[in-house]
Amino acid sequence: MANLRVLFLALVALIALEQCLVQANMYKTTVFNWGRQNGAVYNEGNDLSLTLNNISGCGIQTKKQFLFGSMEMQIKLVPGNSAGTVTAYYVRKKPGHDQEPLLYSLLLMLRPSSLLFCVCMQMSSSGDRHDEIDFEFLGNLSGQPYVIHTNVFTQGVGNREQQFYPWFDPTADYHNYTIHWNPTHIVWYVDGLPIRVFRNYESIGIPYPNKQAMRAYSSIWNADNWATRGGLVKIDWNSAPFVARYRQFRPRACRWMGLRSITECAASTAANWWTLPAYGSLSYAEVGQMNWVRNNYLIYDYCKDTYRFGAQMPPECSQQQF
Repeated sequence: MANLRVLFLALVALIALEQCLVQANMYKTTVFNWGRQNGAVYNEGNDLSLTLNNISGCGIQTKKQFLFGSMEMQIKLVPGNSAGTVTAYYVRKKPGHDQEPLLYSLLLMLRPSSLLFCVCMQMSSSGDRHDEIDFEFLGNLSGQPYVIHTNVFTQGVGNREQQFYPWFDPTADYHNYTIHWNPTHIVWYVDGLPIRVFRNYESIGIPYPNKQAMRAYSSIWNADNWATRGGLVKIDWNSAPFVARYRQFRPRACRWMGLRSITECAASTAANWWTLPAYGSLSYAEVGQMNWVRNNYLIYDYCKDTYRFGAQMPPECSQQQF
């Protein structure tokens, strides 16, 4: 009987997951928050393009707010010379397009140019003590590779950057970028491969984003005053317009219903698939995949930067990372 109950709960969870996997319609789930004239939703609401020209960029955000789950999007980045532009896909609390993740000169010198794509992907909450989870791309001059830039803010404090080279051309085709976020950890995925984990160590005083509602944001904007070699490389407007393309947005997450969601979205129930034991840690295969990515493509880790932090390394760096 116990085995039947476990099987039943697993089936319920799978059904809930399959219902969430349905692709979201851009018309119904997102709204342009600036530069509407440079955005386009097409293919019956399934596809999106954001354009930057010498007049304006463009940005969107989800209509709803969430706490825990996953956000995924397929994105095709700006080809050619995209130096100085910023394409952002992120989840954050703070509304608007004024976010500028703090990139230290040490990081900016890694590449001759940078294009930011925030997952945000950026997810984020609002206010000076906002939470934020970023997936960004530092772009390129023609012939130079992109850099995948990740960060996480808790209570308004970030400075937790990790950067990777992609093992593919992100401008040649669409690739999947996913942020998985639950009470245990945050995992960044690229085409299904985990590249980074940020674990919940709130029990030892390290803040974790688990009490503020988040929206998902994406944008493209001019950041040549700081993004490319600290502003030394400017946008070549002869290469404009710069177009980032998106499709198959899937917000598989717990909808924010007010403060009660802090408890309800974290509850270990079959409906909250993100709280199931299978999602509480990486599998053996996923650990192997992430080690492959990190051993071959990791180019910056804040936890290794003793020059930047000196003797005051962030406390989570001394804990198990994944």
